[in-house]
Amino acid sequence: MPGSTQSPDIDISVDLCGFHLPNPTVLASGILGLSHGVLARVARSGAGAVTTKSCSLRPRSGYANPTILDWGPGLINAVGLSNPGVEVMVEEIQAAKERLSPLGIPVIASIFADTIYEFGTITRFIAEAEPDILEANVSCPNLDDRYQQMFAADPYVSAQVTRRVKEQTDIPLLVKLSPNVTNIAEVAEAVAEAGADGITAINSLGPGLILNIETRRPVLAHGTGGVSGPSIRPIAVRCVHDICSAVDIPVVATGGVTTGRDVVEMLLVGATAVSIGSAVRYRGIEVFRKVCAELKDYMARYGHQDLASLRGKAVLST
Repeated sequence: MPGSTQSPDIDISVDLCGFHLPNPTVLASGILGLSHGVLARVARSGAGAVTTKSCSLRPRSGYANPTILDWGPGLINAVGLSNPGVEVMVEEIQAAKERLSPLGIPVIASIFADTIYEFGTITRFIAEAEPDILEANVSCPNLDDRYQQMFAADPYVSAQVTRRVKEQTDIPLLVKLSPNVTNIAEVAEAVAEAGADGITAINSLGPGLILNIETRRPVLAHGTGGVSGPSIRPIAVRCVHDICSAVDIPVVATGGVTTGRDVVEMLLVGATAVSIGSAVRYRGIEVFRKVCAELKDYMARYGHQDLASLRGKAVLST
């Protein structure tokens, strides 16, 4: 890039759950990822790995529009985990694997379920597609009224989901945790002990509520929604720090990452890789390539040749 201080010797590759990623950026679940064509486009735009939209056992229509709003400091959304169901997603993942495996870009399949038992069932089905990594979404804040709480709210329940998934497959498992808990490190320890190969943190914050003050009604059809984007990044950084201090498995940091400096911040508190979601709306699909260039510029400026020299090096005490 013009004016760049990058050195060709700078290595930003990472190892995640047995896979070598060309760079630490990962497409987060939710923004894109329902079709193999879109996943391939994201990979060509510079992502080091891609995550599908969260998939359920049966098709799910989600909530009525409007489902998402850019409120300035971030996004609020209540999409409702809409997806075509596992049967369709198996075909899309297989097609994505055919296109991305030759490029060395891992495909992460995100799954969710209504019960602990159903997590095992969907795992058996999704494993037929042979994704490189699984991500168990136990932490969406947008729940139907029949759900009393998300799985991630309880360390024991989170661990039970982890065990159920691990009983069904040898595919490496990431468990996606929520910031809406008293002690996220305790939940991380529980899923790590239960066999999780890594952790994704964090999911959306909330649910939150934004009103249209002219109509006096919520801006989202569902009413409340999960809050994401730059406004939640400080919370995500703290959560990633707490998790990395508590467990020795890799953490994929997500939550408001928009620039290369944001990636550095996540690495400094111990993240192995960094997911990007809402920033696709702010900076376009080329955000992955842009963020990697900014990361390399920072590393060149401060004399870092690889990510290991940054990882976990935050100084939080005087």
